[in-house]
Amino acid sequence: MIGFVSLGHALSHFLQLALPPLFPLLKAQFGVPWTLLGAVMAAFYVASASVQFVAGFAVDRLGARPVLFAGMALLAGGTLAAALAPSALWLFPCAVAMGAGNGVFHPSDFAIINATVTPGRLGYAYSSHGVGGNLGFALAPLVSFGIGSAFGWRMALVTMGVVGLVVLAVLVSQREHLASHRVADAGSHTLRGSIAIFTQSAIVLCFLYFVFQTMATIGIQTFLPATLNAAFSIPLIVATSVVTAYLLGGTAGIAAGGFLAVRTTRHDRVAATGLLCGAILVALVAAGAIGSAAAVTTFALAGFSIGVTSPSRDLIVRNATPKGASGRVYGFVYSGLDTGSMLGPLWFGLMLDHHLARQVLYVIAALFVIAIATVIRVRRAVVPQPA
Repeated sequence: MIGFVSLGHALSHFLQLALPPLFPLLKAQFGVPWTLLGAVMAAFYVASASVQFVAGFAVDRLGARPVLFAGMALLAGGTLAAALAPSALWLFPCAVAMGAGNGVFHPSDFAIINATVTPGRLGYAYSSHGVGGNLGFALAPLVSFGIGSAFGWRMALVTMGVVGLVVLAVLVSQREHLASHRVADAGSHTLRGSIAIFTQSAIVLCFLYFVFQTMATIGIQTFLPATLNAAFSIPLIVATSVVTAYLLGGTAGIAAGGFLAVRTTRHDRVAATGLLCGAILVALVAAGAIGSAAAVTTFALAGFSIGVTSPSRDLIVRNATPKGASGRVYGFVYSGLDTGSMLGPLWFGLMLDHHLARQVLYVIAALFVIAIATVIRVRRAVVPQPA
């Protein structure tokens, strides 16, 4: 079951990065500024955040499986539609469709995992889930930019959309492994009745943690090639490999973080330490203290540091979640991922348009530090439940 959920999560992350590696090609063809391309990704994440919030209620009422399948179909279909875009503006409705499909994954995935995995093994399950996502992220730039450079950006999007449909077919064939428990009184869970849960300080802090941490990571995933190219004259093909190294480092970090998460109750310390290490490494690159030749290794280490925090992060959210509110809380808290992903591309695209490439890296480091402040305060706001 974990393998199939992780495969779906890998697809989600794979298609999240279908467009960003193609930005240099899209900018050259359509003659648009970086800010507009950042706005395309912002539209993706606005849709994803909106749907993710609603999907939490839908998962509690309908179960995870139908919600997950509908989202996967919409995500793959939107990617295929983007390949037909006659202008940059047509990318916006395609990005909205893709984002809407992407929004179902976290509420659905965690509902399945929490319903079928024993508490003592949740750290490993969250780790596997995160590894799947990071592998999707790591493969996406290679496939998207690689095919786009060789055969054009349209062929890259067609290929990735077809991959999405194939993965959907695989999961549909294994649908008996993807069931979750419906909440018995889910029909009575209204938005008004859930406000008291969403405004609990621990839940709000978890949401803010995701916003700040994701703004930083989406900056790396979306604009690092352009940033390194503009600030340090690193060729785009090399800079794209730096992103892949960061994501592969993150994958290794998530795997290691799963073992660490089941052996500690101080998940806040794990998250804070990993974020601090990542912030320091990114700041060193920004300051020019690390040469361009070492960029791949440095960002691989930064990815590892951030990746280690992922399973502990998910356990922090679980421990803060009231019983019977899993779908709603995961939908709300994890919409912070989409909120950060929406704000980051707009901010960093604007900075690049104003020739502030080096400063982009300083801002990313600062956002990691701000995220530390939120995660440390969560422990004070909630009494942890047994993992």
